[in-house]
Amino acid sequence: MPRATKIVATLGPASSAPEVLERMILAGVDVVRLNFSHGTADDHIARANVVREVAKAAGKSVAIMADLQGPKIRVGKFEGGHTELVAGQQFILDASSNDLGNHERVGLDYKELPRDVRPGDILLLNDGLLKLVVNTVRADAVHTTVVAGGPLSNNKGINKAGGGLTAPALTAKDMEDIKTAMAFQCEYLAVSFPKSATDMEMARQLANVAGQQWRHRPALIAKIERIEAIPALESILRASDGIMVARGDLAIEVGNAAVPALQKRMIKMARELDRVVITATQMMESMIHNPVPTRAEVSDVANAVLDGTDAVMLSAETATGKYPVETIEQMAAIALEAESAEDSSIDTDFADKRFERIDQSIAMGALFTAHHLGCKAIVALTESGSTALWMSRHNVKVPIFGLTSQPFSERRMALYRNVRPLLMNSCSDRDDALAQAEALLIESGALRPGDTYAITCGEPMGHPGGTNMLKVCRVG
Repeated sequence: MPRATKIVATLGPASSAPEVLERMILAGVDVVRLNFSHGTADDHIARANVVREVAKAAGKSVAIMADLQGPKIRVGKFEGGHTELVAGQQFILDASSNDLGNHERVGLDYKELPRDVRPGDILLLNDGLLKLVVNTVRADAVHTTVVAGGPLSNNKGINKAGGGLTAPALTAKDMEDIKTAMAFQCEYLAVSFPKSATDMEMARQLANVAGQQWRHRPALIAKIERIEAIPALESILRASDGIMVARGDLAIEVGNAAVPALQKRMIKMARELDRVVITATQMMESMIHNPVPTRAEVSDVANAVLDGTDAVMLSAETATGKYPVETIEQMAAIALEAESAEDSSIDTDFADKRFERIDQSIAMGALFTAHHLGCKAIVALTESGSTALWMSRHNVKVPIFGLTSQPFSERRMALYRNVRPLLMNSCSDRDDALAQAEALLIESGALRPGDTYAITCGEPMGHPGGTNMLKVCRVG
């Protein structure tokens, strides 16, 4: 069995060279993440073009995810670039200051902080490593006492324990960045810090307008990293094409201990609602500096795979780490091993379940038939990729191949668990399309003479949402 779980890798200084990117793709990268918190519009467009060229040369379907920065809830800059906070000292966060900070105070990028906090609130800086308690708020200055100290450098992030910061999910910068992302037609657009379905609906409207001249509509990924998003999770999912379990900021707001159960809940809900899900943050953190992961990191990746995540994501590990290719190789090996321990749940998944759509019923019928006949492959001829997505929501020990004539759909399917996208020629004749599909799978090594496979398609051909046929074939 080929690996079912997909790998998302962040591009950065350690991985931008075409030769390194090629090695990463060959090692197992399925989606490349462009982090819009860094770089210019021209940088992102140039990197996207390199990704497309390298992936084509490597003969692999690779999607691009543009990850919006979201609101900058950060401290300003310091004299000398940093300071040291000591437990018990007084420290001021000053929204009115544009001067360089020192050991007594620092300015803020987020000017609304004084209106969002009250005495007794806990502020967590630098990914939760520093802890401050709010004493008083005087005009634009938040006066605090340091509870847990340590080094604090330029532009480190601020979180409020328990949530409650009013910063909007989409900033003016994000709106410009959406236009940039549409210029290179990213397959996925990740929205940072959404609190409601309305945030995702606004992002979709902006993306659709910006992509209109290319007739391009990206899939939207909601990054779940605010405590306010948890009670709104189902509505956010329904307004999105998928979610990212963004465990860094989320853990700071809800507490580390709450994250594992939330991760399982989010993955389960996403699969039930036919949405994709990415598990992210610190999955292989030690490999930024070390050539092998810790045992805890191995267990973390494996558990996400066993939970049913579509993809596991690497951030600094591939963006700035010393071992980007080795990290991907290790992650791919862990995923494969975890998948080998999974049981198929296809029979229990279908118990007492009703399907209202013909195309979805055909997709489920293909899964059930292929599982019980012991087919070598399930093949979905699909324009939009929806049939392959529905199939991928269920754990079945049969590889799914999504065959499409649309390059965008081919790359989009690169994120779907247990789906191998393949590009085929457009066919209006059903028999020609079926013959071409079989030839492609034989050429790829997925099928051999004597193998059986299940294939779905729609008649007439070429109409999205028209899947209405299931056929079981044997290779002659």
